[in-house]
Amino acid sequence: MARDALRRRLEFYRDLGFEDLYVRGGGAAPAGAEAPPEPEPEDAAGELRVIRDDIGDCTRCRLHEGRTNIVFGSGNPNARLVFVGEGPGADEDQQGEPFVGRAGQLLTRMIDGTSERIGLAIRRPDVYICNVVKCRPPGNRNPRRDEMEICGQFLKRQVLAIAPKAVCVLGGTAAQALLRSSVGITRLRGKWQEWEGIRVMPTFHPSYLLRPGGQHAKRPAFEDLKAVLTYCYLD
Repeated sequence: MARDALRRRLEFYRDLGFEDLYVRGGGAAPAGAEAPPEPEPEDAAGELRVIRDDIGDCTRCRLHEGRTNIVFGSGNPNARLVFVGEGPGADEDQQGEPFVGRAGQLLTRMIDGTSERIGLAIRRPDVYICNVVKCRPPGNRNPRRDEMEICGQFLKRQVLAIAPKAVCVLGGTAAQALLRSSVGITRLRGKWQEWEGIRVMPTFHPSYLLRPGGQHAKRPAFEDLKAVLTYCYLD
């Protein structure tokens, strides 16, 4: 049984594009080679713990130089709905939790309020929230392509471990990172996409809705959230 579990795990990493796997206490082993078996996570929460352990005290890109905390993700590991933002801000960096600043507080109100309007009892702890990059970009700049590529392997593993019914990507940067699309968020939002067999709803980032120029986007963002919540919990 342990050998079968190991084979499934190696196949999972190979499907993600890894050519070599590193075994703690040893060197690199080909993805198809035998390796000492490790305990197989029995659920999504266990798999998420493995992914977080694999990130470790990450120094894979320049973003580690200015961070206080790695911001991995939070919420229900068995969520039907995952929200993906672009990267942590100052509050998130200090607390080590995603979307806890002004934009995060607005996202919480949007989830709770939209849920109530359509007759659901879904609250923020019922969903899962994470970012494309796990360390705060300096000055809250947009993550760079190489930074998103490096962190993207962990984001992909996170989402696939949770296996939600849908993903809601927040803002153009997150949409581009996940969907590999060059289309701007204004044109992309509100239209269902697909990634790894999972439906994806792009919408505006809550931080944009807080800006004076983003007031007009509140209604469309509500409609997008209504659509994704309905699909995940009512359809």
